[in-house]
Amino acid sequence: NTSLAEVNSFSPSVPISPSSMINQYKFEDEPELRDLFITVDDPESHITAIETFITYRVFTKTSRGEFDSSEYKVRRRYQDFLWLKSKLEEAHPTLIIPPLPEKFIMKGMVERFSDEFIETRRKALHKFLNRIADHPTLTFNEDFKIFLTAQAWELSSHKKQGPGLLSRMGQTVRAVASSVRGGVKNRPEMFTEMNDYMETFSQKINVLDKIAHRTYKEEREYFNEMKEYGPIHTLWSASEEDIADSLKGVASCIDKCCKATEKRMAGLSENLLPILHEYILYSEILMGVLKRRDQIQGELDSKVDALANRKTEKDLFSEEIGKLEDKVESANNALKADWDRWKQNMQCDMRSTFTNVAENNLHYYEECLATWESFLASQTVDLRVEEDSEDRP
Repeated sequence: NTSLAEVNSFSPSVPISPSSMINQYKFEDEPELRDLFITVDDPESHITAIETFITYRVFTKTSRGEFDSSEYKVRRRYQDFLWLKSKLEEAHPTLIIPPLPEKFIMKGMVERFSDEFIETRRKALHKFLNRIADHPTLTFNEDFKIFLTAQAWELSSHKKQGPGLLSRMGQTVRAVASSVRGGVKNRPEMFTEMNDYMETFSQKINVLDKIAHRTYKEEREYFNEMKEYGPIHTLWSASEEDIADSLKGVASCIDKCCKATEKRMAGLSENLLPILHEYILYSEILMGVLKRRDQIQGELDSKVDALANRKTEKDLFSEEIGKLEDKVESANNALKADWDRWKQNMQCDMRSTFTNVAENNLHYYEECLATWESFLASQTVDLRVEEDSEDRP
């Protein structure tokens, strides 16, 4: 079933947690299993004659034996994170590498070097590294270790050692992968189902993202109007002595609701919008992983066809085919394991995110309702006092 029904069928054994990643709450249950802690913080601006850029401190604590020290503090810029991601993709073409935030301004964000943009990016980079650290295979990648431990000059030297496999193959492989997808022979049915699932998932998550941004925009417009609406009642009270207290009370209620609305907007921008955007990027990454798997399958199929059409060099072709069969099996197993892990994490993230939004909405409306009910109750008491005083002789 390639529908999104599975997204809604969450296992009751999975706890609801703001952190939500499956490995994170596994570590909470078994803290002794976690041996790598990474924090991205302390953004710092650098201005040169050529460019302006931001570096972030990457602070690592570990108890792993392959590390020479238990703590590392290095500074990394965005292009260093891009390098790490490309190296992981080269080393593990059929694993699901976590997404990075785009190089340029994301939708809904403000200026590139504003505090808001820098903080949004810092959070995304922090999540990127911790998702790699929590991955059972990526966490032991040598380039990941170098990224966490090498000083800036050492990292630059390491980068100059030469392009990786995917860089050397360049656009040619991507073109072959694109042409193979959909026409590859002997593709296992489960990978066709994965592809169909991701196409549906991509459509749905993009629609949700558009709706969330529209909701946030309408909420901001409502907030801006409320900010003007409250002071008007305060000014009005100055010219209406008989109802001055009531008008001031209305202004106070509007002000409280305005603050509650601002808090709800912050929840949307900090929790809902980034998660939806991250999974839009994940959908693109997964489609790329499936294309790379198909390219490996296509390479095997072409060799099998070549062997069938040749009467000579059969021994050489048979050896190549054996190696390619092992490569395809390894790629399939890696993707299947990562697919199950990614799906479980995605479902948990979605459940946690939408539960959090629902709880915030419920709290928001309860707070606003209580504010207005309290005001109405005070007005009722005042009316009763006035009626009693009028009835007395």
